[in-house]
Amino acid sequence: ALNGFVLVVTSEGLIFYSSHTIQDYLGFHQVGVKPHSARDLVEHQGNWEARRNLHWALNPPHAPEGEPSPEEGKSLSSSAVAYKLDQLPPENSSFLERSFVCRFRCLLDNCSGFLALNLQGRLKFLHGQNKRSEDGSALPPQLALFAISTPLQPPSILQIRTKNMIFRTKHKLDFTPLACDAKGKIVLGYTEAELRMCGTGYQFVHAADMLYCAENHVRMMKTGESGLTVFRLLTKENRWKWVQANARLVYKNSKPEYIIVTQRPLVDEEGGEHLRKRSMHLPFTFATGEALLYQSAYPLPGFPDPFQSKGKTSKSKKTSHSHGGCFQKDGIDPSSLLGAVMRQNKAVY
Repeated sequence: ALNGFVLVVTSEGLIFYSSHTIQDYLGFHQVGVKPHSARDLVEHQGNWEARRNLHWALNPPHAPEGEPSPEEGKSLSSSAVAYKLDQLPPENSSFLERSFVCRFRCLLDNCSGFLALNLQGRLKFLHGQNKRSEDGSALPPQLALFAISTPLQPPSILQIRTKNMIFRTKHKLDFTPLACDAKGKIVLGYTEAELRMCGTGYQFVHAADMLYCAENHVRMMKTGESGLTVFRLLTKENRWKWVQANARLVYKNSKPEYIIVTQRPLVDEEGGEHLRKRSMHLPFTFATGEALLYQSAYPLPGFPDPFQSKGKTSKSKKTSHSHGGCFQKDGIDPSSLLGAVMRQNKAVY
């Protein structure tokens, strides 16, 4: 319900918590920002202001002039100091209230790389850190900034309306659906169990959009982000719904673990306009080797040579339904693009 997100930053400048709506404003996933240093998100010029407000007395220690602090690259607070509780003002003191402006890095397309946020909150004791001093003794809870971060410029009515329609889905690396948020269930009509039972996520994609989506899938596996992709998804009512999507890889221990896709429904006129602009040539051919990602055999069983017949995707779609009987016989992988098309009900077209 907030026009913003909740942020908890330790006195050392580490992000301890952020609410999931941080993705709506900055484009970073909730899981991806903690426990990283807030220094990575704050614009360089705003680092000192952020450090100053994280310090209980608004007076963080300075590095000696001309000498960069050894910890400067690690966190906003270049030399974290552990204070005893009796050295600090009482927690309900108005002296610990904070309100300041910082420019944060932003990955969304509607900004110039940075978004000015007003952080309003207070310093409170953050429990459960279990930190120890150099001699091994347990340190008492230290102050952390608990703040609500809101954009300095209020959003337009169009942005609010658009934000209210956005839904997110979670997928395995091969695009198999794992989860869907509440708005996605309303837009598409499926429960999470129904999404998972259907197998590959390409079973929900229109046949004429499959190669286009697969190309961006390959790009995302190489670069970490798919870029804006406009395509049609099959709803539970057997209707096609145009969406504008952007997929990102989420890493764990420096390895890609799953995919998060942010999707915004479009009206049919918008989708049709994108379709007209889309290049008509196939995004990749069997010669590039990228088709191996989807385990497509070549030549395809029961299909004419595409380099001789020059058939379009729609022709492949029709042919695949007429050869439905050879689906198991020829051993076509159901998770491949061809398998996904053949498992769709031809009545939806």
